[in-house]
Amino acid sequence: MLLNACEFFLMNNPVRAMMQRYFEARRFLKMGGSISGGRALEIGCGRGVGVKIILDQFHATTVDAFDLDPRMVQRARKRLKLRREKINLWVGDAIHIQKPDSNYDTVFDFGIIHHVPDWRAAVTEVFRVLKPGGLFYAEEVFKKFISHPVWRRLLKHPQADRFDHQQFISTLTQTGFVIVAERELWKNFGWYVAKKP
Repeated sequence: MLLNACEFFLMNNPVRAMMQRYFEARRFLKMGGSISGGRALEIGCGRGVGVKIILDQFHATTVDAFDLDPRMVQRARKRLKLRREKINLWVGDAIHIQKPDSNYDTVFDFGIIHHVPDWRAAVTEVFRVLKPGGLFYAEEVFKKFISHPVWRRLLKHPQADRFDHQQFISTLTQTGFVIVAERELWKNFGWYVAKKP
């Protein structure tokens, strides 16, 4: 789903970038460590903050990234113009990743899969494009937050078939992932590092 005006503002401000850089990335590093090279993919790259984090804090060699919203991809291209030799950006969809099987060492999801109506298909696509031994770093928002009356009014999320912490873990394992680490916060948010065997 494309972001509404409120979400577009929330995703394109310095506070969101600081949260991603100083809280979310650090949590992922504690849970799964740096990837120290290799080819990474970010699904739902927004304005490119995550791509920069993946290069600078996780030390990926190259990063491919896409977003459903062409405006976000354009912002990411501007933000990352000095890094263009290490990145590839395009407009794309998380349930139809236009890359071959076993293509990436790591895939990152900074809060995107809960926006996808068929979220299980997105998890399956992530599994497909990861190499054996590859890691999936996922930060997600749960149905308790999504269905809260205040957030329902302000933010645009699919409401049917949303997940909680345990349901997301179950889907990861049913898809074939092995859970390396997981964290839950207030039954609203979760962080996961999962490995493709």
